[in-house]
Amino acid sequence: MLRRGRWLEVCWYGVLAALAAAAQIRLARGAEYYVAPGGANSAAGSSAAPWATLQHAADVVGPGDRVVVRAGNYKGFYLDTSGTAGSPIEFFAEPGALINSPTAGAGNQDGINLELASHIILDGFSITGMPRAGIRSVGLDDDMAEFVTIRNVHAYNNGRWGIFTGHVNDLLIENNETSGSILEHGIYVSNSGDRPVIRDNVTWGNHGAGIHMNGDLSLGGDGLITGALVSGNRIYGNAASINGGAFGGGSGINMDGVQDSRIENNLLYDNHASGISLFMEDGAEGSSGNGVVNNTIHQASNGRWALNIQNESTNNTVLNNIIVTQHTFRGAIDVSTDSLPGLLSDYNAVASRFTTNGGGSILTLAQWQAATGQDAHSLVATPAQLFENWNAGDYRLRSGSPAINHGTGTSAPAVDIDGTPRPAGAVDIGAFEVAAATGPAADFTGDGLVNGLDLAAWRAAFGVSAGADADDDGDSDGDDFLVWQRTAGMNPGGSLGVVAVPEPSTATLAWALFAALGVVVQYWRRSNGGDR
Repeated sequence: MLRRGRWLEVCWYGVLAALAAAAQIRLARGAEYYVAPGGANSAAGSSAAPWATLQHAADVVGPGDRVVVRAGNYKGFYLDTSGTAGSPIEFFAEPGALINSPTAGAGNQDGINLELASHIILDGFSITGMPRAGIRSVGLDDDMAEFVTIRNVHAYNNGRWGIFTGHVNDLLIENNETSGSILEHGIYVSNSGDRPVIRDNVTWGNHGAGIHMNGDLSLGGDGLITGALVSGNRIYGNAASINGGAFGGGSGINMDGVQDSRIENNLLYDNHASGISLFMEDGAEGSSGNGVVNNTIHQASNGRWALNIQNESTNNTVLNNIIVTQHTFRGAIDVSTDSLPGLLSDYNAVASRFTTNGGGSILTLAQWQAATGQDAHSLVATPAQLFENWNAGDYRLRSGSPAINHGTGTSAPAVDIDGTPRPAGAVDIGAFEVAAATGPAADFTGDGLVNGLDLAAWRAAFGVSAGADADDDGDSDGDDFLVWQRTAGMNPGGSLGVVAVPEPSTATLAWALFAALGVVVQYWRRSNGGDR
């Protein structure tokens, strides 16, 4: 989740610490090896004399080593060596690197198989045609793997899963595309692994769920996944018919035994089972204490309920979501009576159909409000009223959409699915925030003023997104703070506001720290021959 900054000094100290940590990792890095078609495993593994196979690289690497994989077709690899916190092992694939055959060896069914391997980074591979998973990463219930990063991977048309993990703590799955999984899910996070982050992925056309999370009590551990963040994903066409067969099962986002987690800024459409499901099947308990905030869910005409909450999945918060469907009688929310305790649902744009008994009886929004006290500020809307052009997959809010400015700032993410800043007050419902009209360059909240609220927005976006980009250079950095500083207190007409916002008292110290860091970085560059 993109967390709001607390104070300016926290932001700067965080940047300082992050850059210092990055420098330490770079200084601690081991060897850099290369793999390329036409290479030889008897070679040095250098850029000029690369190895031939990924498996040879996996057999050689140790903490801090980096393997660069050149374009070409490869057999996969099995890795059971771990990096360390300061020296991860990285496999980086250049564009055009494709794994299209499992590694040699009896029983291997995956493109990349990480077995009890921690502090690993996998970046950039395309993987297709595996009997089981494109990427598999697993630990044990009494020996968890941890800190595995899987990013920029395209896993498509694999036998069971695009990406599968089990018993992995502090997992990061980001910026991947998973599609066409033949038997099950695009992304499957399982087996009591806590604090996974699943963000900014595209997962579509899988026979099962787009993203499936399962605590799996029967496989050891506590049977729960806690502290998860599922954010900014585009999830469509799942529970799909593969090769003309029957439609599959599994929600766009399935959460079985997932607790105290956050589901935000996701776009789900044309899924053929449920949209988002919170439940208990293999998990130890229901999926409770979760926040479902600023998601856009539009169900297919043959889909199930857009939001499905079952099996004593209590104390969940549902705010600022678009929850609509093309189905003729299924609707917005199906919540079992044993999941109603602690539910907070409000400021949603919905189809006017709710149920507490699996669809046995249907409640309109007004009846739901009267029966449960929920959704007092929610509104009924159709896809045509809400979206720019949903038939073409454009789920931005159209001009005049009833979702505009009808959300609540409570629990709303600082930016939307595209990185557009949300204002501090009346936010838009759904995953997309309508960009503010052109105003002062440092008006990051879009309210027409440059003041302390914009400073807070800059803190939240600093180094994370382009949500506070005042100088149009594509990022949010100290230069944007200077623009804010020059224009604070000015209104769109250019006159001074009633109260000018002063320079933060810690800014001078922060800039001094940043300048000192620059000296350190320059010294390090000279000592290490420049950047790679």
